[in-house]
Amino acid sequence: MKAFISGATGVLGWRLVDQFADAGHEVIGLTRDEAGDQTVEEHGGTPARGDILEPDTLFDAVDDDVDVIIHAATAIPTSTNPSEDEWAMNDRIRREGAEHLADIAGKVDAERVLMQSIVWVARPPDGSPFDEESDPHPNRITQSALDAERTVTSRATALDYDPVVLRGGWFYAADTAHTRQIGERLETGDMPIIGGGLLGRKDAPISFIHVDDMASAFLAAAEGSATGTFHVVDDEPTSFADFLTDLADRLSGPKPSRVPGWLARFMVGKSFVRLMTRPMRTSNAKLRDAFDWSPTYPTVRDGLDHVVDEWKRDADDQEAILTA
Repeated sequence: MKAFISGATGVLGWRLVDQFADAGHEVIGLTRDEAGDQTVEEHGGTPARGDILEPDTLFDAVDDDVDVIIHAATAIPTSTNPSEDEWAMNDRIRREGAEHLADIAGKVDAERVLMQSIVWVARPPDGSPFDEESDPHPNRITQSALDAERTVTSRATALDYDPVVLRGGWFYAADTAHTRQIGERLETGDMPIIGGGLLGRKDAPISFIHVDDMASAFLAAAEGSATGTFHVVDDEPTSFADFLTDLADRLSGPKPSRVPGWLARFMVGKSFVRLMTRPMRTSNAKLRDAFDWSPTYPTVRDGLDHVVDEWKRDADDQEAILTA
């Protein structure tokens, strides 16, 4: 098949280009500059210049014989306490990107439109387990993801494409900004566990997904025939406390201290505290059944082994360069 990928230079996007190309598919990756062109080419794709917020440039970038269009573009803030303006840009890319790509799918007669979303659009306020059929419970951060989902699904019949929404769990990988920041702060002892309760002793299970596995889910969904919404998470919800402790152990860093959420919100914002202190338990059962998919890293422990191995390999490569 021929696939068009927006967000092709991001941490998920370059993996999509790489995995689709390795599977023998033709890949067009949306880029904005020469660096983006190089990233797409290095992973086996063909770059096409355009802007997700400018539909005319997108139409020029998408070939008439594209089979699958993927909306994987985001602008998730990486600062400690993101501003409203930072979140507003991410909102635009999700909402307007979904509208523009749905329109283009209709114009070029694409067969399928795949969209990246996030599982916590449906996380219940009471912390109970949930699945793809659960009612959504969006907040300020997740509303735009839900809006984009609804755009892709509601316009599918009129524009004659099959819609697939892939909601990812908490992303982590060696090259994601948040994982790198967490690792650096753990090594210096500056990354506390944010817990619930008065003293911060309550931990909440969260559904994680390694970004490699998120990409493989997109490939499986593109090659499959099922439609609808699917949760892409690993096999075992894990508390953020365990995530931090396990990563600190692998880095031989100090054991993370604890900070209650009510205090941490002044440093990292209410949204991040809610994410860390409220349970987010869901499963990948529907995805497995529909596409015969399974994660390469079924638990956070497996994934963190890979993350730290990658960091050590990068450090060894850098040292070799400096001593050559």
